[in-house]
Amino acid sequence: MGVYEEKKETCGTICLKYLLFTFNFLFWMAGGVVMAVGVWTLLEKSDYISLLPSKTYEASAYILILAGAIVMVTGVLGCCATFKEQRRLLRVYFVLLLCIFLLEVLAGVLAYIYYQQLNEELKQSLRDTMIQKYERTNQEHITRAVDKLQQEFKCCGSNSSADWAASEWIRSQAGKGRLVPDSCCKTPTPMCGERDHPSNIYKVEGGCITKLEKFILEHLKIIGAVGIGIACVQVVGMVFTCCLYKSLKVEPY
Repeated sequence: MGVYEEKKETCGTICLKYLLFTFNFLFWMAGGVVMAVGVWTLLEKSDYISLLPSKTYEASAYILILAGAIVMVTGVLGCCATFKEQRRLLRVYFVLLLCIFLLEVLAGVLAYIYYQQLNEELKQSLRDTMIQKYERTNQEHITRAVDKLQQEFKCCGSNSSADWAASEWIRSQAGKGRLVPDSCCKTPTPMCGERDHPSNIYKVEGGCITKLEKFILEHLKIIGAVGIGIACVQVVGMVFTCCLYKSLKVEPY
């Protein structure tokens, strides 16, 4: 009877080992996805980040990159701990899983919080950013971001093209008589911003603020979903780790 119990426990341990190994392989791949989402957010959309009044969106992306990198390292550690059956490595692995879990939940929570306050922040800041910083000295990144925003989303001004009438650059000699920046034009050419007729420039209801808000909200959903989704999967990994750890404690060395 005792021999049967020992064999049964050994088989259970082997099953746990392979389950945990499979989990770690998938976990390692998920870490790459998490890190890729964070890097893509920062590299591809870095211009738009400069137009946001808060660093919460950027912080969420950085947290995902950090969590993704740790996940990939942890996945390798988990495989080693599983097959070497070392309880010390399993403890380290469990602590790392817990830290990553907290990081990804934090990224998801930050994304959700910013999701709630984004509309008001954009309303208060985007127009001021456009009219005060566009084409100003040492604000080239803002100018580039605004031009990209207006061309990519086919819009003009924060709320409407009329916002540009208050622009410091438009009202100065540097504006050369333009009514709107050339990036507002449907076919951008030098000095095309002298004519703000609907046939020449984008007249979008709600202006660029509506377009940018929709874009950021969609990406916040992705960041939040990735962070919380991977965090939930990690709970399974922590359960497997605890089970394997307990089974190793009763086995002879």
